[in-house]
Formats: sequence, C-alpha cells, structure tokens
Amino acid sequence: MSPIEVGCIVLACVFGGALLGMALHGRLPEHHLSSDSKDVIKLGMGLIATMSALVLALLTSSAKGSYDAQRNELTQTAANILLVDRVLAHYGPEAKEARDLLKLSVAGMIDRIWPSDAVANAKLGPTNARGELFFDQIQELKPQNDVQRSLQAQALKMSIDIGQARLLLFEQSGRSIPMPFLVLLIFWVTVIFLSFGLFAPHNATVVATLFLCALSVSGAIFLIMELDQPFTGVVQISSAPLRNVINNIDK
Repeated sequence: MSPIEVGCIVLACVFGGALLGMALHGRLPEHHLSSDSKDVIKLGMGLIATMSALVLALLTSSAKGSYDAQRNELTQTAANILLVDRVLAHYGPEAKEARDLLKLSVAGMIDRIWPSDAVANAKLGPTNARGELFFDQIQELKPQNDVQRSLQAQALKMSIDIGQARLLLFEQSGRSIPMPFLVLLIFWVTVIFLSFGLFAPHNATVVATLFLCALSVSGAIFLIMELDQPFTGVVQISSAPLRNVINNIDK
C-alpha cells in the first residue's frame, strides 16, 4: 500500500471518527454527557493520547533510522566506486576497459534505482551483471610488477566491498514500520477524535477545525510512510552522489 493511500485511509478514519462522535452526541441520553462522564472520558483520552504519542515517536524514529542508514550506505558506495576508479587509474592504461565498464555499471544502477519513468518502481535487487563482469575484468588483469599487483588486490577488495554495500542496501529496503503498530495508532487516534466530536458544538468552525486536525495527523503518518520508502515518492534519497561519480570517473 502506497503512502498516499495510507494517508487517505488515516484521514477518512480520523475525520470519520470525529463526525461519528458529533452524530452520537444527539443520540446519547443526557446523563451520559454529564460533567462526571466528561471527566472520566477526558482521563481515558489523555491516557490514549499519551500512548499514541509514544507509538508515533517510535514509528518516526524507526522510519528516520532506516532512511538515514540507506542514505549513508548509498553515499559510502559512491565513495568506494570513485576510489576503486582511482586505484585502477594508477594501475595504468591496461585497466581502461574495466573503468569504462564501471562507469556503465553506475549509470545502470542509477536507471534502476531512479527510473526516468515515474510509474516504475525502484529496483534494488542484486541483478547487476555489469558489476560481476567488472570484477572478472579486474581479475583478468596481468600485473607486471609489485605495484600493479598491490593495486589489483586493492581493486578486488574494494569491488567486493561495493557488492556487499549493494546487497546491504537491498536488504535494508524492506519496510521498517511494523504494520500492527500503525493500525493500532490509527485506531487510537480515531477514538480520540471520536471523543472530540462527542462533546464538540455543532457548527462549521468546529467541523473545519476537526478536519484540519485530522489532515495534520494523516499528513504526519504520510511523511513517516514516505521515509520508510526512501527511493520513491516525495521524500526520497538523492541520486546526486552516484551522478557525481559518473561526472568524475575516468578522469
């Protein structure tokens, strides 16, 4: 389910809860709306609001942690790619073909993770055949002296590190937000807004205020879901580190 769909569901549930509360206000017996009843309901809603705030903070922390981890992995991968290119440049002209293939591999990675087609999904899976061919070409180099042998060994090690970082990025791409927590949070917030509507006066200003509050809650959950999918949507990780690699590679 996409973040925008989740946001719309949250808005419908929360604002619907407020409207349901306003509808129940005229149907409940008078003693159910007494001051004593209000005090008990306010205490219960205060407890639910506290738990909702804790869960919301937990979801935000989880999504932000996952987003930062994947962004850092991407930046580290870009740095390693540029470093292995410099190592091959010091190796000599014999590594020119491997460096060209490395550049094509980076371009292909960008096309898969940030496709030009807005409808297409990001592909983080380890399906980069050029990357494996790049590793094979480094192995096929025939060093002529100790310096080249050392550079070849370093290039092989760094290419393995790049592959490991790519696999780690793929494994971290799964959702970090537990769905039961999200469902429970939506339920709690809906109950809170139902209590708001239950004791709210019936006028357009109150309805508009409740709608704006519901819109704010749904917007917050929408942004959390966006953080949980960092390569798509509004809040996505920039491709600038890898594009900078392409601009500086083979120079």
